[in-house]
Amino acid sequence: MSLAVTAGAVRIDGSDSRIDASEYAYGYEEKTRGAIFTRASVVEFMLDLIGYTDDKPLHRMRLLEPSFGGGRFVLLAADRLLRAWRRTSETDPLELRSALRAVELDADTFSAFHETLQAYLIDQGIADSAARQLADSWLHHEDFLLGNETGAFDFIVGNPPYVRQELIPNDLLHVYRSTYPTMVGRADLYIAFMERSLDLLADGGTLSFICADAWTRNDYGRGIRGKIARGYALTHYVDMYGLDAFEVQVGAYPSITVITRSKSALTRVAHARSVGSSYLRGLSSNLLSEQPGSADVLTLDAVRGASPWLLSVSPKVAVITELESRFPTVVESGCRIGIGVATGADKAYIGAFEELDVEDDRKLPLATNKDMSSGVLHWSGKGVINPWRDEGGLVDLADYPRLAAHLEQFRAQLSRRHTAKGDVERKWYKTIDRITPSLMHKPKLLIPDIKGNGDAIAYDPGTLYPHHNLYFITSTTWDLRALQALLRSGIAHLFVAAYSVKIGGGYLRFQAQNLKRIRVPHWNEIGTEDQTEMRRAGEAGKKLPTALLERIYQLSPGTLTFLEED
Repeated sequence: MSLAVTAGAVRIDGSDSRIDASEYAYGYEEKTRGAIFTRASVVEFMLDLIGYTDDKPLHRMRLLEPSFGGGRFVLLAADRLLRAWRRTSETDPLELRSALRAVELDADTFSAFHETLQAYLIDQGIADSAARQLADSWLHHEDFLLGNETGAFDFIVGNPPYVRQELIPNDLLHVYRSTYPTMVGRADLYIAFMERSLDLLADGGTLSFICADAWTRNDYGRGIRGKIARGYALTHYVDMYGLDAFEVQVGAYPSITVITRSKSALTRVAHARSVGSSYLRGLSSNLLSEQPGSADVLTLDAVRGASPWLLSVSPKVAVITELESRFPTVVESGCRIGIGVATGADKAYIGAFEELDVEDDRKLPLATNKDMSSGVLHWSGKGVINPWRDEGGLVDLADYPRLAAHLEQFRAQLSRRHTAKGDVERKWYKTIDRITPSLMHKPKLLIPDIKGNGDAIAYDPGTLYPHHNLYFITSTTWDLRALQALLRSGIAHLFVAAYSVKIGGGYLRFQAQNLKRIRVPHWNEIGTEDQTEMRRAGEAGKKLPTALLERIYQLSPGTLTFLEED
């Protein structure tokens, strides 16, 4: 089998076996194959949380590590296992053969750790022959997701591979997705690891993974959230944001989850403030105590089926929960949320408005995220070409010679796009999204996709067409100037920060799915004087005072003071 890598994608020429293909997909380099090693203090913390402690008969229990990598989880678990075994009257170490099972796909990593484990066991006083037999019994070189693992495990722990779908060969990805129904949408590989591991838990068994926190809130996590809500309990959740939980820098924001195969229960939530051993020992003790003795640990009813889960120690969660119970979503209040045009070839369709050499009715002034600053819209002069008829369908280029001449320059590039396939002769010049000029003339709020907060929400009286990096809100019920002031006052950020997955630099995605979760009153249920004050604030580019927001939302004075600190 020959392999090639181009622009981060894997191409496989020829075929050998599933294990070879998948091994390359996430076995070429540590970050590529998701082999990000967890700090020892964090591993000890996770073993404590699942109750894998040497005061229990661990030699009569079973632990699984589904992707052992450098083997840190295995070594630290083995250390506890041996201490527990030595407290008994047993003398034959081979009785431990079924107590631990660890899987690794990468051949070089497997071989290296096999030797390391043997050396560790010998150093612990296990005879050479027994050490080799234990290592052979404990370690398995296979694809965990396609293996024939049977039986049930009392404990499952680890750091599953974090691998984007683009790095998995298409045929193997198809097998994974057909085997693991929770691997929906753009789900990363760790979702399949979670599903497989949950299925292998014994009744009353406990699992703990450290992985990206995205699955708790975003769309691709809905499958695994639903599975957990139906047959398991999320007992503990520890946010590790801002901490070096791994030995290399990673872009994802990690969290530790503890899940048991038992009836649903309340979840204890904490935000770790250090990865120091003494701190984490204290935190685990607090999390596991009958009555947590720290304000850093909260008990939440957070599991809400397949819907996003709000898992935070912030008091904001309680406010969001209350607002969700009493107020409609922004869409239910009479607003429409949409996204601007994606052309599929901006160089062909977008340019300086005055310099676009097409018929006047074939171009529109375009709003981009560069036109937005602190809630004020400053048009930079960009325009977008519109190849669509107002009533639908593409225009006949014979009727627009200047448009035809302009697009002809880009014909080869435009014809290769996926959106043109199927009928290249007729569709080669279409944009991905249809352009509807009537949207340009509507008053609307414009919201950049990626921002640190909601300050940039701007009002357009009906002069520009939004680009695809902008979301828009129109309404037949709300006064948009008033709504702008309300959203910029921290309300948009409150909801989006709760439901959005953070990206690099702590920025948020103000996507439609998150914007639609914002709760607002119906406009006609707000008092006349408050409506006037809101409208004036919007027109002046100002935010609403906290006292006014609390009155609008019928909250006790001081409830929203945290908005002033954000």
